[in-house]
Amino acid sequence: MRADSPRTAVVIGCGTTGTSVALALTAAGVDVALIDEDPRATAEAVAIGAGAAWTARRPPADLVVVATPPSEVVDTLYSAQSRGLGNVYTDTAGTKEIVSAEAELRGCDLKGYVPGHPLAGPDAPGPDAADAGRFAGRPWVLCPYETTPDWALGTVAALVELCGADRLDLAPHVHDRIVAELSHGPHLVAAALSTRFADSSSAFLGLAGQGLRDAVRTAGGDPWLWSDVLAHNAGPVADVLERISDQLAGAAAILREGDDSAPLELALTLEEGRRGEAALRQAGDLRTTRDARTGRRV
Repeated sequence: MRADSPRTAVVIGCGTTGTSVALALTAAGVDVALIDEDPRATAEAVAIGAGAAWTARRPPADLVVVATPPSEVVDTLYSAQSRGLGNVYTDTAGTKEIVSAEAELRGCDLKGYVPGHPLAGPDAPGPDAADAGRFAGRPWVLCPYETTPDWALGTVAALVELCGADRLDLAPHVHDRIVAELSHGPHLVAAALSTRFADSSSAFLGLAGQGLRDAVRTAGGDPWLWSDVLAHNAGPVADVLERISDQLAGAAAILREGDDSAPLELALTLEEGRRGEAALRQAGDLRTTRDARTGRRV
């Protein structure tokens, strides 16, 4: 264990992400306390070995992890700092630019706060899908402020290491553009596609192939949690959706016109899509993000 590794921690939010963080820290020998506004979620996390329920008798922890939806992060952070729950703070929210800016405007103590986001899938209510190995080999983005001191950044970097993830430092706006392209935009596209089947008969849907099922799989996420994330990354997500809708509108126009050149024009889009699928598949074969070569576009 590195010198700046936390020995005590408080995890606020016992959803999938928060409980997974707590399980990983507990497995590494960290004394973890758990807080959730739903006592049942706390009790369930305690029952699977994620830590103990927090009590006011506990001294300030080395690290506090705020694992709540984006809209709740700043209020939770401000309250935790006001109560003196710990020395260093971080969060796991899927958006960073608004959260980082609001924390500064709210008057949170930025010296001890390092915004973060483990890229290991969306959170879900309750700890049912929690797993100590959830972050192993996955990127964990940190978005430190220019004034973040080394001691705070070191503690959060140690958290990333204890969870088995790969640290990646990004500016908040760059992080939000990336997740809009790779996660948030595709989720809305999958949801829009899935709406066409919400009231279809099982006999009809039984004819669907695995390709369609794979394409809409992410639409099964919790709509309230996802809507909170999307609203906090509105601009970049809208940009992604507009580009995709332009492509689809162009394809629809080609098909409507029915010119002899339609197959060739459609093939250009399909070929670009094939190249994109191949690039994603090859990237999925990388063992860690450090194996990746720098691309031309973020």
